[in-house]
Amino acid sequence: MLKNMAFGVALMAASAQAAEPPKNVIFFIGDGMGPAYTTAYRYYQADSKVSLVSETVFDRLLTGSASTFPHDDTVVTDSAAGATALATGTKSYNGAVGVDAHKQPLDSMLVQAKARGWNTGVIATTHVNHATPASFVAHSDSRRNYQEIADQFYSRRLRENQPLVDLILGGGQRYFPMEPDQLGDRMVNWGYQYTDKLSQLDSLTRLPALGLFAPKQLPYAVDSDQPKRLGAMVAAGLRLLGQSDTSFFLMVEGSLIDWCGHDNDIACAMKEMDDFAGAIEVAEAFAKERGDTLVVFTADHSTGGLTLGAGGEYRWESAQVKQIKASLRTITEALLNQAPEQFAQILASYVGFELTQEELTELASVSKEEEALRWKLADILSAHSFTGWTTSGHTAVDVPLGAMGPGAEQFMGHLDNTDIAKALKQMIR
Repeated sequence: MLKNMAFGVALMAASAQAAEPPKNVIFFIGDGMGPAYTTAYRYYQADSKVSLVSETVFDRLLTGSASTFPHDDTVVTDSAAGATALATGTKSYNGAVGVDAHKQPLDSMLVQAKARGWNTGVIATTHVNHATPASFVAHSDSRRNYQEIADQFYSRRLRENQPLVDLILGGGQRYFPMEPDQLGDRMVNWGYQYTDKLSQLDSLTRLPALGLFAPKQLPYAVDSDQPKRLGAMVAAGLRLLGQSDTSFFLMVEGSLIDWCGHDNDIACAMKEMDDFAGAIEVAEAFAKERGDTLVVFTADHSTGGLTLGAGGEYRWESAQVKQIKASLRTITEALLNQAPEQFAQILASYVGFELTQEELTELASVSKEEEALRWKLADILSAHSFTGWTTSGHTAVDVPLGAMGPGAEQFMGHLDNTDIAKALKQMIR
């Protein structure tokens, strides 16, 4: 039996090696999206009136899992080291953007794709020079060097008359200012089409294209009147990248899953997951229609130590999560410095279930301290759904991995994050 298994593995490897490589690659990274997030989303999006929980795109495309540890012995990675590993195939230190442990530059799969004559793109719901997209484009010894990283989106070129990144969609207006002779203005004058309104994505008709829709990160989906903004950006990006015969590489980050996790904000996280899932489904449909496109999704790490079930109870209440209509930050801002007797009325605007008098008293005790109020609110609202958290930071758990299209078999089983990068780089020819 073991001989047959070994033969099967060898046959799979040989067939994968002989297979035609994908013409296009779309790489999705859910920032902070550990396995509890994809599990929670399965229950969150299901119709609670039926007994069968319907599958999600994460279930449908799941092929394995990935480890995420950084170069050092801390085990827990940050987004910069995690993204550098996913972009280049090399481990680095926390805070590193496109450089190795000795701060030497590393070229990403996006750079490799451009060198092969492919078109390239990055899409994110945070500012596009944030850690994850930055690691595919720039070299910096610190993720905090935001302006230095933004400048490289324009200044780094493999050929004088070609930009390194043909498509840039997300946040970050403050780092690409449009005043005369500033970075954004220089990019537009050089030839980038530009829009600053999500509602005007259709105005982008050719490459290179630049769309920046917020000063820094986009608003949380749960707070936004455009909660499907990542899906809309991916649809626009595939329209632009897919209109020629040139191969393309596109990196898409669901950035704010992580930010919600840092706040232990389950309702915020599930709305971000919903947008991320919809964006992957846009790419899935594109890939099915084309037949020549590889779609891969994973995460750089997990955030918050999310668990489903807490307080000793054997239950998790997605219905309670669905009744929270704003982020903890928005609700906290509304409560801050208000009279305690107004709390119940204010909360009714944002939360579809009533808090107990004891809970209202706990909130009132910290009503003038913004951070304390937000964390107290996080504890109370999480308790109503039996959602557990272990940290406001990252954890070292393995993350989901999924793929479809030509070469998808290369992502089966358990891989390290560097193995994902190495497999993708081998396919970009």
